[in-house]
Amino acid sequence: MSASNDELVVNAAVPESDAARELAFRRSLRGARARRALAVRRRRRALRSRGSALTVAVGLLILSATALAGGTGGAVAGKGFSKETISAVQATLGLKADGIIGRKTRRALRRFQRRNDLKVDGLLGSKTLRAMGIDPESLRFVSASLDPRLEAIARCESNGDPKAVSRDGRYHGKYQFSRSTWRSIGGKGTPSRASEEEQDRRAAALLARDGTKPWPNCA
Repeated sequence: MSASNDELVVNAAVPESDAARELAFRRSLRGARARRALAVRRRRRALRSRGSALTVAVGLLILSATALAGGTGGAVAGKGFSKETISAVQATLGLKADGIIGRKTRRALRRFQRRNDLKVDGLLGSKTLRAMGIDPESLRFVSASLDPRLEAIARCESNGDPKAVSRDGRYHGKYQFSRSTWRSIGGKGTPSRASEEEQDRRAAALLARDGTKPWPNCA
């Protein structure tokens, strides 16, 4: 018995419908994969952009810091200096020499600059270091022999004798330090028992801090 025309149409349509669904499924799968791939690319681009922005920000920060140091003619107080040099600076400023730059040290440094007619910027530039008796190249105290004022003071006070003690026992050493003055510039113990090199160094610090006032009769 032959099939009717309607049955033939239905039977023919079934395979076409399955094929269409398969095609739609594949297209949907490809679309989903494409969307996932696009999302991954976007995330990667966003991460690269953030990384570039961070790199630029860090670079600008470094350039700003460099420009600041360059524009003021010196380095930020404490930066690039050894603990020994910072301690020497603190001793010159009459502070406890702990080798650490803090608020007290920065304030004292600005006062020193103001008192010595230097640019008040809180920086350890070459002019500030020289005023403290510190060689800006070697970062060491200038030897007393290089400063004619100290050489003259030593001759006047003790005839250059680092072991000298005044008759009343109040003043000691090559520059006749009192114990309180000696302690104020970082000295310990009795000045006349310290090495001549240390006495020269402490005298240079005292001269840088107070000028010739501590030696009114010999300056």
